[in-house]
Amino acid sequence: MVQHSSMCLQKATLGILAAVFLATAFYSPVISSDTQDAVTDDKLERRSSMMVTIVFDNNPYDTSLTTGFGFSCVIETGRKKILFDTGIDGEILLSNMTKLNLVPEEIDIVVLSHIHHDHTGGLKGFLDRNSAVQVYLPASFPDDFKRDVRKSGAEIVEVKGRCEICEGLYSTGELNGGVREQSLICETPRGIVVITGCAHPGIVRIVEEAGKTGEDIYLVMGGFHLGGKSSEVLQNIVDRFKELGVAKVCPCHCTGGDARELFLKAYGENCILGGVGSRLGVPVE
Repeated sequence: MVQHSSMCLQKATLGILAAVFLATAFYSPVISSDTQDAVTDDKLERRSSMMVTIVFDNNPYDTSLTTGFGFSCVIETGRKKILFDTGIDGEILLSNMTKLNLVPEEIDIVVLSHIHHDHTGGLKGFLDRNSAVQVYLPASFPDDFKRDVRKSGAEIVEVKGRCEICEGLYSTGELNGGVREQSLICETPRGIVVITGCAHPGIVRIVEEAGKTGEDIYLVMGGFHLGGKSSEVLQNIVDRFKELGVAKVCPCHCTGGDARELFLKAYGENCILGGVGSRLGVPVE
């Protein structure tokens, strides 16, 4: 079962909705078929094989955090802590991380999906706090960007094709969709989790590329870049997700309201309407 306060919104009045949100805003949504009870962060972490916390997004979830256009999340594998994208503003990124008890100095690896500022704008502020990291970025990034990262003291790893970033976590390699972009493939006991920044190469293409591993696709999350698409196009994408066996979705950032509604209709409780502060745990078997 996927637990998330947004699942209550369809059945509640506005007054009940507000009460439910305030009551659950500081609990963690659980991706699990084992329980329908909200659990605390501590319990969720003990029961999870991987944690993903959205630390920057233009969609709200935890009202104590600041929204901003862009995307960033922290992935905790139990071995490494990875910052995927940095949002548009370093001050907001670091403030949200602090409020979520995520320590910048404990991040081991930074992965940047693509060059757009709403995904890289917070990098300088982060590196000012912690430059003892490897920064995985598409090889197509401008030379001056790479030079500035190296000046900070961070190590750059240029990504072209599919590669292993750390144990159980891989890059799709940079895919071209007008903008060259990499996405993440995370191995879990329930199947792979695919995390996208903006999905410029096409969200279906990214999922198909990730699915070449032959493993079940447990979750696809991040920005799907579907704002302004027609209802027919959106329905075809949702249908393709189903054909590919995608079990759960967490559309956020640039997915667009119409697409989020359609995914919610198609996936029901297996759709998490993610926002800044959403915390997802993939349960151990």
